[in-house]
Amino acid sequence: MVFPPFFRLADFMDVFDLVGDTPLLDLERLGPPSGVKLAAKAEFLNPSGSVKDRAAKSMLLDGLRRGALGPEKTVLDATSGNTGIAYAMLGAVLGRRVILHLPANANQERKTLAAAYGAVIVETDPLESSDGAFLSAKRAYEAQPEKYFFPDQYNNPANPQAHYETTGPEIWRQTEGRITHFICSLGTSGTFMGTARFLKEKNRNVKTLIVQPDSPFHGIEGAKHMASTIKPGIYDESQVDGEWRVSTDEARAMARRLARECGLLAGISSGANVAGALKLAATLPPGSLAVTVLGDSGSRYLSDELWEEPA
Repeated sequence: MVFPPFFRLADFMDVFDLVGDTPLLDLERLGPPSGVKLAAKAEFLNPSGSVKDRAAKSMLLDGLRRGALGPEKTVLDATSGNTGIAYAMLGAVLGRRVILHLPANANQERKTLAAAYGAVIVETDPLESSDGAFLSAKRAYEAQPEKYFFPDQYNNPANPQAHYETTGPEIWRQTEGRITHFICSLGTSGTFMGTARFLKEKNRNVKTLIVQPDSPFHGIEGAKHMASTIKPGIYDESQVDGEWRVSTDEARAMARRLARECGLLAGISSGANVAGALKLAATLPPGSLAVTVLGDSGSRYLSDELWEEPA
């Protein structure tokens, strides 16, 4: 094909190039205290629809650089859904087969999206949650290590490094260095760890806080209750300046508020992040600027009762 003179192939992009550089959204409509700014990174605008695109891209590219992800290897990892979808999307671009171990009770949207990109899904015991999926994937890898590339998102330093190199710098630039607090929930902990490390290097006075479910038995998909689960190897408690607890009901109610008051269709963990951030904001002095994360799209929960107002 002959392109017109204004076309240059160097201008063309692929899916990898679309990851990151998401906008920072003002959440003033939710009513933070006067003089306190609350903002959120719109991570649902990543190409597969979640913040996990950043970590998946980083881990796969790291595997390619190290020669661990050769053309004969199959990508294998555990996931609660979002990272798996990101692996599947990027694996399609790389021409790599992808096998995902995830709890059988993960919602249908996540399974359908991963399968749409060509991933093979292995369902694990729902009672064992994400820990069970991780142990299942680890056993499969250890049985045939020559067959698989096992990124191991819970223990891979390339996961938080993605956020140290992209999410943190984006927030710093978008707030013109005025951020005072960063707060988000933990799954693998990669988003929090990498972003917190970067922000604290830029300004040691920035406070970095976590949002946690208020119970081990919760319904905030993608969020870990750290006291009752296998702690990721990449998690470093020294980066945590404080925490706020959020109930499943609070997270779900905030997801509905985001949709109906802000026009932002975000998921349950996003609701938890914003609920925790608003609790934090209520304690902050004027002039503070707190940033959180909208981790995925609410379109991944359409089969859930999330969008129905409780009786």
